[in-house]
Amino acid sequence: MTDDYDLLVIGAGMAGIAAATKCSSQGWRVAIVDELPYGGTCALRGCDPKKILRRGAEVVEAARLMRGKGVDNGDLSINWGELMNHKHGFTDPVPQSMEEDLRTHGVETLHGTATFTGPTSIDISGITYNVSKVLIATGATPRPLDVPGQEHLIDSTEFLNHEALPPRIVFVGGGFVSFEFAHIAARAGSSPVIVDRGARPLKAFDADLVELLIDRGSEAGVEVQRGTSITGVEQTSDGYRVHIDRSGTSGTIDADLVVHGAGRVPDLSRLNLDAGHVAYGKHGVEVAGHLQSTTNADVYAAGDSADTAGMPLTPVAVIEAKVAASNMLKSGSTVPDYAAIPTAVFTIPELVRIGMLEHEARDSGLDVDVRYANTSGWYSNYRIGETAGATKILVDKSNDRIVGAHLFGAEYAELANTISMAMKHGLTIRQIKSTTATYPSIGSDLGSML
Repeated sequence: MTDDYDLLVIGAGMAGIAAATKCSSQGWRVAIVDELPYGGTCALRGCDPKKILRRGAEVVEAARLMRGKGVDNGDLSINWGELMNHKHGFTDPVPQSMEEDLRTHGVETLHGTATFTGPTSIDISGITYNVSKVLIATGATPRPLDVPGQEHLIDSTEFLNHEALPPRIVFVGGGFVSFEFAHIAARAGSSPVIVDRGARPLKAFDADLVELLIDRGSEAGVEVQRGTSITGVEQTSDGYRVHIDRSGTSGTIDADLVVHGAGRVPDLSRLNLDAGHVAYGKHGVEVAGHLQSTTNADVYAAGDSADTAGMPLTPVAVIEAKVAASNMLKSGSTVPDYAAIPTAVFTIPELVRIGMLEHEARDSGLDVDVRYANTSGWYSNYRIGETAGATKILVDKSNDRIVGAHLFGAEYAELANTISMAMKHGLTIRQIKSTTATYPSIGSDLGSML
């Protein structure tokens, strides 16, 4: 049995859904398929549920910071089960609502594992579909860990569904997942330990601000062990024993839960890309700048599935999917614009980056003015009792424009959106400072940061 579509989208996350609806709106016959519930990582297993759990941590931390300043936090604590139910109140309806919305837009929704059987033929649950175009948007999956006992680790999806939060948690790897979850866990009463094999975690962010984050996390109960490798995990009578090596010295950490936070890789293993004549590597499907496969002109890829210059962020994946859809519709060669896209680690407080790091700006030959501000004592932080905060803005001296912005502080992820817009549209420092912000607000601090 065969069925034909103008476009088959593999992966029903935000990127795949964006491309499917765009092409369907132009009259294409479109189908989308996923082996998991519709919604993708961001809505179901990542950004959105994570930040719902973070809200509980924010409230507890906010009250603690105001202790002795007019707020008696008493025995205020997180009820993990209730917080998890609050999260489910958002995530549980997502798959059905997304499928209904897709069907409203004329997209056929399929379920099952998609595998290539030829350049434009896809098998789904024993049915072969012949299609004109394919978009691969299958996202990423936790990177395999080659250590004995790796089967005892849970991934981010399982953490976000964990019914109860135990007291001792080890997070393997020093990236987004480990830091964000550890900061939530610490405020929920656990004692988290982040084990990172490198000298500095969160390598994509400004080194000076990362140190401030680590110090602030330590105050909240987040321990970071650097230069430390996991050599094995074994189950014990009361949990797990994590074996570590630090500069040739072995040791152990006892834990009730061990969480994989050591990075993710493109989720391509079940697609049988060789049968589709689709070249790929460890960073994803090999694509040209306009997101078309380098070896199969009828296949495109977007998001974590594609080997592009874009950061592994949901907004970037959606941008790429929309560009890919436009290129398919118009036989075009538009390249995504990755300029001034902000990225944030939603710890408490959060850490944000937009544009170049300091060394990148200098290595590229730019003459930059580094404008550093210690904002820990500023009114915006004093008001909430926060004692940590700093910003580093890199300004190109030749044209008075921002080429990099690095922020560590409460609510700075919102401020980053204003900076991103200014960078995207080439506003000068003089132009930015000419704007009058509401006062007192975080936005009103921007002028002083510059």
